[in-house]
Amino acid sequence: MRMVFDKISIDRIDMKETVERIATGLSGPRNRSLHVVTPNVQFVQLARTNARFTEILGKADLSVADGVPLVWASRLLGNPLPGRVNGTDLMVRLAGESAQRGWTVYLLGGCPGAAEKAAAVLCAQYPALRVIGIDCPPMGFMYTPALDAEVTDRIREAAPDILFVAFGAPKQEIWIDEHRDLPVGVMVSVGGSFELISGMTRRAPLFFQRAGLEWFWRLMMEPRRLWKRYLVSNTLFLSLLLRMCVQRMFAFESQPAAAGGTGEGTQ
Repeated sequence: MRMVFDKISIDRIDMKETVERIATGLSGPRNRSLHVVTPNVQFVQLARTNARFTEILGKADLSVADGVPLVWASRLLGNPLPGRVNGTDLMVRLAGESAQRGWTVYLLGGCPGAAEKAAAVLCAQYPALRVIGIDCPPMGFMYTPALDAEVTDRIREAAPDILFVAFGAPKQEIWIDEHRDLPVGVMVSVGGSFELISGMTRRAPLFFQRAGLEWFWRLMMEPRRLWKRYLVSNTLFLSLLLRMCVQRMFAFESQPAAAGGTGEGTQ
């Protein structure tokens, strides 16, 4: 059962169950790639303005809460998620599982050099990890059929078990949806995870992560690039959460009392 926040739906599973479901999907028969999405506060704003993005999120095989604020919101709305499943942490966990189970992985996207450095970090951490492809196509390649065909041909030839796609939302989700016929077990949208794993972008300290303030850390690191995104996304998220809480409160108060609720029945 999924928790619904405005136009976003999220599976009520934790990191362990997420990995288990991916493992089950990789071991069973399939006629298309599985798609794992990792919604956060920014996704809420994007989903309200991009109908296609909303549709893709809704039909994803797994949708897990990347952001702590979504976990908090689920608790306030009475449909609690078991916890955060951060996309970067999920990528690292899947790399470890891949090393143990013999799954192959392919890294697609990121800024120049990020995928190579991330792969090096993961292979150092998990020496048995088999990275069979690293590809950083030029920005906007998906809008040029010839370039897109070159990328998909390389992936088709490699046929990885897991494809990590890092174009940023909503481009990565749309690209995956258009290429689920590729011979890939599971495609995971990972946003800026290559930069974080490689160390090219400094990740927030654990205090900020646990307090749901990782966005604030990123804003401090890149204020010129991110101030508008977070101002719009966070304001929209808070206004939607307030509205949904008020609606839930009035809906609860308007429910009729159960029959016999006064306890004054006949003897």
